[in-house]
Formats: sequence, structure tokens, C-alpha cells
Amino acid sequence: MVRRILLTLHREIRSLHEAAYFLGLFALFSAILALIRDRLLAHYFGAGELLDIYYAAFRIPDMVFVSVASMVSIYALIPFLSRENDHLYQQRFIGHILSAFLFFITILSVLLFFLVPRIVPYLFPGLVDSAHFDSLILLTRILLLQPIVLGVSNIFGSVTQVYGRFVLYGLAPLLYNAGIIVGVLFFYPAIGILGLGYGVLLGALLHAGIQVPFIVMRGFLDRIATRFDFKELKDVVFLSLPRTLALSAQHLALLFLIALASLMAEGSITVFNFSFNLQAVPLAIIGASYSVAAFPTLARLVSNGNRAEFIAHMLTAARHIIFWSTPIVILFIVLRAQIVRVILGSGAFDWADTRLTAALLALFTLSLIAQGLVLLFVRGYYASGKTRLPLAVNAFSAGLTVLFAYGFLEIFRSAEIIRYFFESLFRIEDVPGTEVLMLPLAFSCGMFINAGVFWFLFQRDTHEFSRPILRVFFEVLSASVVMGFVVHQLLDFFDDIFDINTFWGIFAQGFFSGIIGIVAGVVLLKLLGNREIKEIQHYLLHKFWKTQTVGQESVEL
Repeated sequence: MVRRILLTLHREIRSLHEAAYFLGLFALFSAILALIRDRLLAHYFGAGELLDIYYAAFRIPDMVFVSVASMVSIYALIPFLSRENDHLYQQRFIGHILSAFLFFITILSVLLFFLVPRIVPYLFPGLVDSAHFDSLILLTRILLLQPIVLGVSNIFGSVTQVYGRFVLYGLAPLLYNAGIIVGVLFFYPAIGILGLGYGVLLGALLHAGIQVPFIVMRGFLDRIATRFDFKELKDVVFLSLPRTLALSAQHLALLFLIALASLMAEGSITVFNFSFNLQAVPLAIIGASYSVAAFPTLARLVSNGNRAEFIAHMLTAARHIIFWSTPIVILFIVLRAQIVRVILGSGAFDWADTRLTAALLALFTLSLIAQGLVLLFVRGYYASGKTRLPLAVNAFSAGLTVLFAYGFLEIFRSAEIIRYFFESLFRIEDVPGTEVLMLPLAFSCGMFINAGVFWFLFQRDTHEFSRPILRVFFEVLSASVVMGFVVHQLLDFFDDIFDINTFWGIFAQGFFSGIIGIVAGVVLLKLLGNREIKEIQHYLLHKFWKTQTVGQESVEL
């Protein structure tokens, strides 16, 4: 009996790793296109007023998407679709959900279309006097179409997931970024900044469109309802509402940070978004992949009453999130200038933009481990049916983030020694607009507290979480510090070998320094007998790309 339980647990943990690697692979492909997208934007516009307008235009549509479209996320719909293996029931259910979603989000979007000129000046007071303010209004109105399209795509995604068409769902975000790239390269030269908005819409249409043939083939568009089933709607809303409110709280905090950035030097919104996007790449590949891969099994273990296996699954995912994220934090901090220069340093994006963005990236990256653990804890509590607790914790940390941002800015502006400390720490004394550093610092502090509260609550509930997690953290932190030291020393060594004023020179400096540093870290982990590195070697030998798993959903535009 014990042997059978252990074999089952081993298979489930192997499936977790394989699913996480599968999701991470698709996240990597999507991230590469996203980085190409950002490089093109940086090349053509630099960190200036035009990109500030572009990124500000996303905020209202983004809140619409989070507050309405997340109600019909794959996590809300898949339990209903999986409940009954009846194709006619699934067709009818999707028809009702699709009709209700389109009805409510269209009404909200039309209402906001007329209110945008009144709302935007309050959200971004620093952009009111911009010569491009009218473009901000028009671009925001264009982008209000995107949450409608991506919301429909999320509904389609729940169907493709239930029917095992994981590649279709995995390709959707790649096509989304491809559409934006088309907008930058072709639409913008033809019609100006509004072309960027049309490129985003093209990406959203491609995101949904790749799933349409399968949806049509399975007859899910044959039963579009003209009347709502309010009981089903109520069940879906009650299931997804806490998660939607939690996401909304986090996005409101980001909206507040960007609103503060609009009052700072020109380009502050842009460097904030670029650095946030860069730190989101490892988060999507590691933290999001492990937390999403763990969710279906966690939910099943809870429903079956397997508490010990549930805790083991959470521990495994947490250990590997920390294992992968800790060295990335060190690498991103040490190689921040090389990363930003290689990815964004082109055309109008000058050296001052690079240095400021690199400093913000370092501050965002500090909380990478915390962000990954928060994603895992949230899904663990959702799987346990405790949906209100993540809402309370996320709302609390979002409020603290806002308070931190306001307080840090006041201190930075009034205390010369604090400003000097941060500017000298990141070597940006001669770069204008350094007060924007306080925004990612506030974000990271909020995430640390968020993860800390979840950790405390989960340890209180399980009494078995902290010790194995702290073991892997100290092992991998020791190796990461050694790795960071080696990388830092090699940067000076390769500085004399490569011409770091060229793209390939700065790339080679960062690449070879990073690779040698990683090898040093891996060797130390092996000497320490690290458990996680042995597990990774074992699971990479399996054909993880053939695994079946729930895909990641879009949670922002």
C-alpha cells in the first residue's frame, strides 16, 4: 500500500515537472517575440513621450479585461466543462457564457468609449499638456476593443484545453506579439501612432483566430444563446469573483504607479514598462509555469482528501521556483546593463535610457522569488476552495504598494542622502528622472510582504513548509552569490577583450560571463549534493513536450 502511494506521488511529481517545462517552453517562445516587440518600440521611439502615451493607453482597457474577462478565465470555465462529459451540455454552456460575456463587456466598453476623455486626465495628469494627448484618447478608445476579443479567446481557450489542443492555446500568445510587431513595422509608418493600436488589435484577433477553426469544427458556435441562464452565470461569477477582485487590486496598484510616473520626467512610463516587461520574462517561464502546472493536480488532491500529497506537491513546486529564480535574481542584477542594452539598446533608445531602465530592472527583479511564490500560494488556496483569503492578502499588499510608492517618493525628494545612495548605487548620478526608481522599489516591497503573509498562513496551516524550503533557499543562494561574484569579475575581464560599444561586443561580454558564472554555480550545487539539480537532470531526460497540461491564460493586455 505504501509502495503504491509512493509510486503515485512520484508519477504526479514527474508530471508536475514535465508540465512546467512544457509551459515554460511556450512561455520562452512567447517571451522572445515580446522582447523583439519591445526592442522595435525602443528602437523607433526611445524612452520618450510617444511611448508614454502608448503604454498609458493600455491601462483602462487592461482594467476592463481584468475586471470582466477574467470572470470567464480558463480556471473558471474548465471545472464546469469537465464536470460532465456531454458534448451537447458543453456546447450549450459555452453558448450561454459567450453571449453573456459579449453583452456585458460590450456595454461597459461602449460606456467607457464616451467617458475616456473625462477619465484619462484624472488617471494621467502629467500627460494632459502633452502634444499627443488627443492621440492618447483615440488610442485608448481603439484598445477598448481588445478586451472583448481576448475575452472571447479565453473562452475558446477553455474549450481547446478541455479537448487537449494544447499547442493551439500555446501558439495564441505568440501570434498576439506577432500582430504587435506588424503594427510597429508596417501600420505605424503608414498611419502614425494609431497604427500601433491597430497592430495590438491584429494580435488579439490572431490570438483568438487560431482557435476558431477547432471551435467551429466542434460546433461550439452553433448554440449561441439569445437568453441567459442566470443560474449558470451565478455559479461562474461566484467561483471567479474573488480571483477577479484580487487581480483587479493588483492592477489598480500598477495603475497608481503608472499614474505617478506620468507626473515625472518624460519617458518615465516607458522605462517603467520596459523594465517590468523584462522581469516578467523569467516570472512567466518559471513562477507562472510551475504554479499553473501544479493547479489541476492540487485541485484533484484536495477533492480526494489527500492532504499529505497536496503539501508534497506544493513543496515541490515551491522548491523549484526558488531553485530557478534565485540565480536569475543575481544574474539580472549583475548583468542588468548588458541585458537592457542587448534587448532594447537600439536606435532612439540611448545610453541614459539603458542605465535608468537597468536600475529599475534590478529593483523589480529583487521580488522575482516573491512573485513566483505568490502565484503558487494563490493557486494552492484556490485549489483548496479558500478563494477569499488570496483576495484579502492581495488587496492588503496592493494597498501597501500604493502607500510605499507615495512614502518612498516623498523621502527620495526630500532626503538628499537617500537620493544620492540610490543614484550612486546604480551609477546614474547624471541621468535625469531618477525618482522613478521608487516605483519598482515600492512594487517589490509590496510583493515581499504579500509572499511573507502567504508563507506565514501556509506554514500555520500545514506546519511542514518552511524547513525544506529554507534548505533549498540557502543552498541555491550560496551558489548564486558565488556565481554573481564570478560573473562580476569576468565582466571586467571581457571588457578588455570585446568592444562593448557594439551590439555583439556587449552581448559577448554578458553571455560568456553569464555562462561561466552559471557553470561555477552548478559545480558548487553538485558539491553541496543539491537535491533539486538531480531532479532537474532526471526530468529533462523525459519527453516533457508530450505532456498534457492546462495552459496559461492571459491576465493582462
